[in-house]
Amino acid sequence: QVQLVESGGGSVQAGGSLRLSCVASGYTYNIKSMGWFRQATGKEREGVAVIGYSDATSHADSVKGRFTISKDKAKNTLYLQMNSLKPEDTAMYYCAASHLLGLPTMTPGQFGYWGQGTQVTVSS
Repeated sequence: QVQLVESGGGSVQAGGSLRLSCVASGYTYNIKSMGWFRQATGKEREGVAVIGYSDATSHADSVKGRFTISKDKAKNTLYLQMNSLKPEDTAMYYCAASHLLGLPTMTPGQFGYWGQGTQVTVSS
């Protein structure tokens, strides 16, 4: 099994920054790619960014130029640097892991492991 624990969420004003972290433990050798998703109240879960085994990345259009996904393999940690935050970024942010070797699409079904989430609230 794989366990994912997110941290780094909080409340910030528009224009501010946060860095989310996700630490993986357990059978981490099963993890080939990872991603960040978010879910706002009353909305479906949506992909924010994904990173493949070879470190290729993809970001949702809504966050391009503002958010950056990265990982530290030695620390089994995934990051999401979020800059220029907007009120519409307010959501629960989830870390996810996949067995897929290539770069996955931002489809929740491609990820078999999920964290509990960390709340991000951006005020105007």
